[in-house]
This record gives sequence, C-alpha cells and structure tokens, in this order.
Amino acid sequence: MTEPTGTIDLLIEPRWLIPVHPAGLTLEHHAVAVHGGKIRAILPVGDARKRYAPRRTVVLPQHVLIPGLVNLHTHAAMSLLRGIADDLPLMVWLKEHIWPLEARHVSPAFVRDGTLLACAEMLRGGVTCFNDMYFFPRAAAEAALRLGMRAAVGLIVTDFATPYADDAQDYLSKGLALRDDLLGERLLSFCLAPHAPYTVSDSTFERVLTLAEQLELPVHVHVQETAAEVADSLAKHGVRPLERLHRLGLVGPNLIAAHGVHMNEFELDLMAAEGASIAHCPTSNMKLASGIAPIAAALKRGVNVGLGSDGAASNNRLDVMQEMRQAALLAKVATGDAAALDAHQALFMATLAGARALGLETRIGSVEVGKEADLCAVALGGWEIGPCFHPVSHLLYAAGREHVSHVWVGGEPRLEEGKLLHSVNAGLMDIANVWQNRLRLPPD
Repeated sequence: MTEPTGTIDLLIEPRWLIPVHPAGLTLEHHAVAVHGGKIRAILPVGDARKRYAPRRTVVLPQHVLIPGLVNLHTHAAMSLLRGIADDLPLMVWLKEHIWPLEARHVSPAFVRDGTLLACAEMLRGGVTCFNDMYFFPRAAAEAALRLGMRAAVGLIVTDFATPYADDAQDYLSKGLALRDDLLGERLLSFCLAPHAPYTVSDSTFERVLTLAEQLELPVHVHVQETAAEVADSLAKHGVRPLERLHRLGLVGPNLIAAHGVHMNEFELDLMAAEGASIAHCPTSNMKLASGIAPIAAALKRGVNVGLGSDGAASNNRLDVMQEMRQAALLAKVATGDAAALDAHQALFMATLAGARALGLETRIGSVEVGKEADLCAVALGGWEIGPCFHPVSHLLYAAGREHVSHVWVGGEPRLEEGKLLHSVNAGLMDIANVWQNRLRLPPD
C-alpha cells in the first residue's frame, strides 16, 4: 500500500540502491523518500517524482546508496593513541605501552577529544553507528551527540582501578547513572561492557548478567582474541574463556563477543545455538598477529557476525569499508575457497548484522520503509575505479572510504560531497596536535 501524495523532507535518487534486506537485492534508478528522519518509501524515481513534493532532492547519478555502516567494536577515544606503539604483540602492546599511557593521560577531556576525532573519521567513511568500549563513557556520549552520530555507549567494567573508577561496583554505578541521565537521547543506546575474562571476576560477571537481564542490554566483551588468553584461562580457571562465560550464563542472544579469533567447532556451535554474536575485527587481528578468526565456519552455522575496527591504536583506521574487504579476503585465503564470504555477505556484516547484535535491527541496518534514515552514498563513477559492472562487488573490492560522498543519520545530513558539515570539523587538527604534544612529554 503506497503513501499518499504529499510534502516530504528529502528525496534521494541514486543510480543503484542496495537495501541489504532482502538479501542479494540491487535496485537501479529507485528513490528513497525520507520524512521525519525515517524512510517513508522506496520506489522507482519516476513514480517518486509524481508522488512526492520534497523540500530537498539529492541526485546521485553514479552512486550506490547503502545503509549507514555499523562499527560493532571500537574504542573511539584511542584515536589519540594512533600509531604510538606499532608492530608489537597484544599483551606487550597493552602492558608496556597503552596501559601506562592511559594511566597518565585518560580523562574526560581525553575521551571527549579522542571520540570527536573518531566520530569525524567514521562519518567520513560512511559509519553512522558505533559500539564503543572505553573509560569516561559520558564524555564519549557527549562527543557522539555533538557530531550527530549514533552510538551504543559501553558501560565499561573491570575489577581494576583506573582514573575513571575504583572497582567493579564503582564502574557499574557510574555507568548506570549515565544510562539513566541519557536514556531519552534518540541517537544513543547502551551496552554493558565488561572488558575481558582476564580482567573481570566471576562475581562481577554475575552482576553484569543480572543487570543485562533486568535492563535488556547487550553484553559487549573481548573473547578469545589471542591463543595466550585461552591458555591462561585454562591454567587459571580450568576452562576456555567462552566456556567460563557459558557456565556463568552470559552466552546468549545479547552477547557480543569481540574478536573471537580462537574459537573451535564446539564453541562456534555453542554461539550458533545460543544466538550470540561475534564482532569480527580482521585488520586489528592481523596487525597484532592475533590470528584469523574462523568467520566462514561461523557464518555457515548461522552465527550473527558483525564487523568492527577495534581502536585506532591497533588498526590504525576506523574504516569499516576496509574491514569489509579484509574480512572477505581473509575468509577466502583461510578456507581456500574463493566463493567464501561474498560481497553481499560482507555488506550484511557491516550493516544489518551489527545492528542485530546491538538490538537495533528494527531501527537501522537496512534500507526499509519505517526505519531510521541512516544512509551512506558511495561514488562509483570515478575513472580510478571504473568501469563498474556489479555495484555490490565494486563497493567491496574497488571503492574505499575516500569514495563516500554523502552520509545521513536519522535523515539529517552529516557529510556532503565528501565534506563533514559540522562546525567542529575546522578544529579537529588542533585537537590532534594538542594531544600529540601532551603524549610526547615524558612522565613526571
């Protein structure tokens, strides 16, 4: 049943439209009608022009329109630590470089400034929603709102004191107070974010589970990122990390297992049976030599797999278009099957799968009537990537974030012709320079 003729806020007319759902569909010369921040209709361009009187029309003659990308695992504020300790294994990188720097420098100002930089970078690359895990989450939420970006704010929990909180109860109290204060913000959702099995005790995980069930929140946690993590868990607890979480009742539809590099067949079966999700971070996993996650096997079992960049300190880009390509290529080389993880699957992982993991699949992640107009346009007409025969494969294997031309969040423009629209854009280099100088100073 069609909507009646009338005025709408926006009509977008791309050359191609990939809605993600239904799967495998590419539409040509179809328009997306947007009103009140939501998708009102999807219909042929000629019909749209007859039916609607848009306040604004955006014609994209050589572009593909897709849902806004979802970054399912990142530490946004760590953009300030980009490149500060490269070419090191994970635990050396953390213990000898990152954690000492964080102990000296992390503050609300650090998180606010780092997240501003991260949000600008992500919007420039077509990301409209990110799932964050870091200290001082109130500052991260403020930065996301300032740039008009959708964020799943992680209420971080560990058993160790940091500049942000003294103990697990302090982390949870501060996180829950933040959620109560910002619950009405339409661009924000929340996750409980216990850092990892090696930094969180059983009793804290039990408290997290209780809160997750009471508040219906996802649980976002690093799981089996390295082989050493698995070995340490076996030595300390007698079981692998995922089995420990399972015995504590945490493996279920609200679990987002970040990385999941070292999962065996039994664990993948468990993830599938319990409806849990994996946040696959291929570039970070490669850079830290953590390994290649068994994503093709996970997908065959029906595990929901989204894509994450991890933090810019371990990637060093917050570039979900790059993660799509890396995920597809890694799956092929890991399995010896060139058909593994095709272009449509990779785009699904970067959009609707991430939204599903966050409990947002009814609102974002695909271009469907009634959903929020979180949209991304990518220009495919440039000579440097032409000619274009199949837009979805071109999007994955030829285009990059530099080809993202337009981004809308809730129907509001955030990027036009490759340029950020927010006034904060002018001060981003100053923010980066200030923190570069501070972080270079020797400790007192």
